[in-house]
Amino acid sequence: MGEDTNVFYRDPFAEYPMVAKGEGIYLTDTKGKRYMDACGGAVVSSIGHSNPEVVEALKAQLDSCEFAHTSQFTNRPQEELARLLAEIAPGGLNHAYFVSGGSEAVESAIKMARSYWVQMGRPEKWMVIGREQSYHGNTLGALAAGGNPWRRAVYEPMLYQRPRVAPCYCYRCPFNKQPESCGLECAEDLERAIKEVGPEKISAFIAEPVVGATAGAVPPPDGYFRKIREICDRYDVLFIADEVMTGVGRTGKWFAMRHWGVVPDMLTTAKGLAAGYVPIGAVMVHDRIVDTFNNRRNVFQHGHTYMGHPLAAAAGVAVINYIKKHDLVEKSARMGDELMARLREHLGDHPHVGDIRGKGMLLGVEFVADRETREPFEPEWGFKRLVGEAAFKLGLIIYPMSGTIDGRRGDHVLLAPPFIITKAQIGRLVELLHRAIDQACDQLRASGKLKT
Repeated sequence: MGEDTNVFYRDPFAEYPMVAKGEGIYLTDTKGKRYMDACGGAVVSSIGHSNPEVVEALKAQLDSCEFAHTSQFTNRPQEELARLLAEIAPGGLNHAYFVSGGSEAVESAIKMARSYWVQMGRPEKWMVIGREQSYHGNTLGALAAGGNPWRRAVYEPMLYQRPRVAPCYCYRCPFNKQPESCGLECAEDLERAIKEVGPEKISAFIAEPVVGATAGAVPPPDGYFRKIREICDRYDVLFIADEVMTGVGRTGKWFAMRHWGVVPDMLTTAKGLAAGYVPIGAVMVHDRIVDTFNNRRNVFQHGHTYMGHPLAAAAGVAVINYIKKHDLVEKSARMGDELMARLREHLGDHPHVGDIRGKGMLLGVEFVADRETREPFEPEWGFKRLVGEAAFKLGLIIYPMSGTIDGRRGDHVLLAPPFIITKAQIGRLVELLHRAIDQACDQLRASGKLKT
């Protein structure tokens, strides 16, 4: 970015245009170029940019109170947001523990699980098991629970070791099963992992209902989470559903776990909770866990300075009310089906598109060098980068990632536009994405790396 900045950028070698304005599903830079935000930043902007109703709610809260520490006060927006979340969360998840983002939410849930078992007189239960190719946040506890090798690599000496649980990844089933022969071996692998360590040591199991960044909108096979719930109950293991990415309407339900009628013990949410207007996250906690603390008159020894922040909570209230008022959860499901149909129509036969998948408005496109063998592109070719850069030049913002298969091999893009997108805009999105993919393929052909 040059030497005239004091910002420590997340990628100091990238060139970032200066954003000037957001409106609806578009962002505009200071040079006047407009970009379609087809991924909501990082699956955040669910109701679009510069929504006047949310902006007015934030202004009103600033006129009232900007901050009061939750060790001393509660506040109306926090109380209201907790009530709204209890109404839309799966049954029994009636208490909200507010934080400032997704990593904090997962970290809080992990510590809450540990503290719960201590209250229950079982202090030996401390370990949290996650899945291969999972991602739950960048704080050390959340990173330790995740299973993405690339994200863990630098910090591996600081992370506790645990057994690995297979992902549910039907396109590349780790058990070489086809849908018609699936016996939910991926779910049963959790039982294997629990027995390997000893159930007396396992505090919780954590999973994303639809795997987001690391694998590209991978949904589970039918019955997967029912089996997970059964295994957790059998071995006294808490189940944490990581809905940081999938929560608050993103998959066509208020929370993705509602697709399968399974109630976790805790549920984390963040990105879409205030739709990017103010940072906020939450852990939705089941009544029986809260009752355990209350009945023993114990305090959950944990906390963050900005938890329950009045401005952030006011944004969350305004966003949920706006989604309800305009039936945007239903629209997320409907427009997600539209986007999926358009992607399959235009890219379903593309020689370098292997799989198109997802739920609601969280969809993924996985790329391959060979459709028949499902062989991925060589990691060194940087195919996801080529697609992302081509799309950005065309005025389309997508969420490209590599390491889809094992943290190193494989490329995909996530698509997660705001729920307010129109059919015409979906058509334009797919057109630009198709062009970006073709341009990336042309670059590989021109370099002699790709022969077809």
